[in-house]
Amino acid sequence: MAQTRVAVVGCNGRMGKNLLEAVSNHEQAVIAGATERPGSSLIGTDVGELAGVGKLDVQVADSVDSIQGDIDVIIDFTSPQVTLAHVKWARANQVKMVIGTTGFTEEQKAQLADAAEDIAIMFAPNMSVGVNLVFKLLETAAKVMGDYTDIEIIEGHHRHKVDAPSGTALGMGEVIADTLGRDLSKVAVYGREGITGERDRETIGFATIRAGDLVGEHTAMFADIGERVEITHKASSRMTFANGAVRAAVWLQDKPHGLFNMRDVLGLND
Repeated sequence: MAQTRVAVVGCNGRMGKNLLEAVSNHEQAVIAGATERPGSSLIGTDVGELAGVGKLDVQVADSVDSIQGDIDVIIDFTSPQVTLAHVKWARANQVKMVIGTTGFTEEQKAQLADAAEDIAIMFAPNMSVGVNLVFKLLETAAKVMGDYTDIEIIEGHHRHKVDAPSGTALGMGEVIADTLGRDLSKVAVYGREGITGERDRETIGFATIRAGDLVGEHTAMFADIGERVEITHKASSRMTFANGAVRAAVWLQDKPHGLFNMRDVLGLND
């Protein structure tokens, strides 16, 4: 099988560096392009030297338009507006995308679905294998306990994260709500303060922690009188997300179009 030619956008960010390392470590993927913001001192730098894997004769560009050479897949963990600009370019150039960006509005998610009519897109709030296994476990827990327990989701991330709740926490809420036939936008409670009254059994609560260098911690709690079940995932390194993203990029290679999630990549939706 030919290697998947991958471009990493925002290659010098926290996730970007991990993605470069993950691509270079994968036998079926190769770094074919990378970008940084216009004006960055890294423009023109050899990507391989930046990643610490030796010279690759691939230079950091200031935009996807400036990438030299052919690419199969863009991996994007940037911001909603930047990602949507990349989606527009990818659609016009028939390039697939792996998207780990969070904070999209419903309207913006609809734009991703529209683009997926023409190109293959793997969009997931979290690309960790463990987190996506948790999503599957949440379906089972919701089927068994969701109708009679109080459901709360607690998540924690580093101080630099700009959106809350996290995309992963919202993804957990969506899995639970969908399983129970509820509309998350109507039953989610994102904060409590003061005299709130007795808890509504139908609601799904979210609590957010932002502190230090937490990589990512998520717990879904199903609490009844006398017992509770907690399903927890803790990440200690961003490499788990980067490795999942590269796995998804390779998996997309033979997909002409469509909108997929990480559970598709892992075969958990079969």
